[in-house]
Amino acid sequence: MTDRDAGRVDRFRILLVEDDDGDALLVEELLYDTDLPHTLTRCRTAAEARGALAAHPVDCVLLDLHLPDASGVETVQAIEPDTQAAIIVLTGLDEPRAGVDALAAGAQDYLVKGKVEPDLMQRAVRYAIQRKQAERANAALQIGRLRAEENARLERGLLPEPLLSSAVVTTSSRYYPGRAQALLGGDFLDVVQTGDGQVHAVIGDVSGHGPDAAALGVCLRIAWRALTLGGHRDQHLLTLLEQIHIAERTGSDLFATCTLITLDPAAATLTLHLAGHHEPLLVTPDGTRQVTAAHGIALGIAPGLGKWTPTTLELPPRGGLIVYTDGLIEGFADSTEARLGVEGLLRIIDTIDDPDPGAHLDRLIARTRTLNADRHTDDLAVLRLDWDTGRVPSAGRSPER
Repeated sequence: MTDRDAGRVDRFRILLVEDDDGDALLVEELLYDTDLPHTLTRCRTAAEARGALAAHPVDCVLLDLHLPDASGVETVQAIEPDTQAAIIVLTGLDEPRAGVDALAAGAQDYLVKGKVEPDLMQRAVRYAIQRKQAERANAALQIGRLRAEENARLERGLLPEPLLSSAVVTTSSRYYPGRAQALLGGDFLDVVQTGDGQVHAVIGDVSGHGPDAAALGVCLRIAWRALTLGGHRDQHLLTLLEQIHIAERTGSDLFATCTLITLDPAAATLTLHLAGHHEPLLVTPDGTRQVTAAHGIALGIAPGLGKWTPTTLELPPRGGLIVYTDGLIEGFADSTEARLGVEGLLRIIDTIDDPDPGAHLDRLIARTRTLNADRHTDDLAVLRLDWDTGRVPSAGRSPER
């Protein structure tokens, strides 16, 4: 809270909107007779008041209900959308319902001309300002709750539970939005295991931020899971995903990068398809290195022209694969403007000795975020697959669960 919000106010800023000089003088004298520290500005019309509010914010508006360009409740409606200030309407003795109607229209209080004493004026101004601050705080809390609920719904779509039945392969994943309290972006990931024992994974990043990118990311993630479980693979799968991307995107400038992974524990192989995405990192007992893999164009850049060449690796008996979106490496590496990059990421990994994959990811991300110090604000998603091919069931045995 600011000093003004917390009630430690040096001087209240009050705007009087009154076209009658006599009534305006009475209000000025009432305010003078209070011990309310204030500065007073006067306007004669609603239009003049809107201009004054746009130029200089105030704490409280004392608003006459009968102006040359507005009358009755419409005077409140003419002022209220243009200010964060409390509004107190000034009504006549013969207007018993005008004040109540003004409250319904958005005013915080009303005073009847001719029945106002200095003490009442002072209390009305203070209480109206506090009431307006409470209304704004409640509105901010409601917005925060709605944002949290929307984030939760989007997160369930972007980061689902993996469909994994074998203990041969384990997964760990992390996601962080680019800004605190921000909506999720278009980063997504998923893991499924098919009936042949192969483990399939995807990580992707829709360009842009906000609900449109997140909705498209959810769509692509669900489409990938359905198509993969339906038997579609490799180049054909990416072609179908690009068609869905084009059909569902809200603008022709939106594109998506992704990495497809097929891990076959029985054959001890891993196949990658990169669509505009970074090479993953291979974790072995001897250290961590970046995989050299063939690149293809991102989805939606040149529809129908994409060619995605597979890269197949032989798996070490035990190891892991780390795939990530660019928020992990595009942050800053130190107090200079140098970016972290893959080499900086590998240097951090070399200093982390933690056998637990999830804890390893947590420490890795914490280090990169500390170095970046909130200067780069892209979303960050990381997926780690770990395997132990020594635990592959022999023929005729059921997979471990």
